[in-house]
Amino acid sequence: MATGIDIGSNSLRAVRLDCMSLKKVAEFEKVVRTADGLSKSGKISEAAIERIVAALLEAKEKIGFDLPLKAVATAAFRKALNAKEAVEQIQKACNIRVDIIDEEQECFYSLRGVEYALAREYTYREKFVAIDIGGASTEVMLKYKDRVLCQSFSLGILTTIQKYKTKEQILFGIKKEVAKIKEFLNDAYEIFGKPKILAATGGTPTTVAAVKLGLDANSYSAQRVSLQKIDAKDIQRSWQILSRLDSKKRAQIVGVGREDAILAGIVILQELLYCSGFKEMVVVDEGVREGVALSLCNKIG
Repeated sequence: MATGIDIGSNSLRAVRLDCMSLKKVAEFEKVVRTADGLSKSGKISEAAIERIVAALLEAKEKIGFDLPLKAVATAAFRKALNAKEAVEQIQKACNIRVDIIDEEQECFYSLRGVEYALAREYTYREKFVAIDIGGASTEVMLKYKDRVLCQSFSLGILTTIQKYKTKEQILFGIKKEVAKIKEFLNDAYEIFGKPKILAATGGTPTTVAAVKLGLDANSYSAQRVSLQKIDAKDIQRSWQILSRLDSKKRAQIVGVGREDAILAGIVILQELLYCSGFKEMVVVDEGVREGVALSLCNKIG
């Protein structure tokens, strides 16, 4: 057994993996909003640290933590001025070491998680594009057999709504960042060719897939959502449904803590689909936490 923990910029996710069968034994997810207030203060708030500690203790109680165990922290911690102090507080309260990983490591783990999911259905997965939309950054990865291209962009659902005040500013800010992603992808396509599969991981694409399936926060099923295909119409329909609801009703569908950021996330997802040149994407629930656990299993083997 191995335990992988991803302390993301919006959510904390943990998974226990059977290293023999490579099947998930148990999983946990909680919105902790690590990046809340980061754009303004440059720091991870005390409230966010408390939410992370509470989530880790809850995860340990609910699913158990098998050894070996590895916990990683991503973009919000990379950007925070008080990252070292925040990690020390978390480690002291939970007795769990937390490693702040760089962009390259985050891409590596996310890519492994996506590959792990695609392996269930796609026999040919040597070439694909993967996007990982987080609270403080978006990772764009391209796999060409043994070659991997990856770049992290400062486009996150939480940091976007906190950096820009009006809907117009949010849309302009998203389009500005997505233009950089489009340039990166076009350069990659020109040199290596365009893959046939676009995979998307993160809370936004899984939410859109869940809405398509008629699932809400209580009935959400990772098994049903993962490998679900969505297109521009599905994304637009999710926007239409969720934008009409007040925060309380929206939270019932997307989960508490996501209700104010999900609309920006949907705009980001739509722009990424357009700029990638694909008509549809494969939604993947798996990501960094699975990649971390798989890497631990490899070390055992």
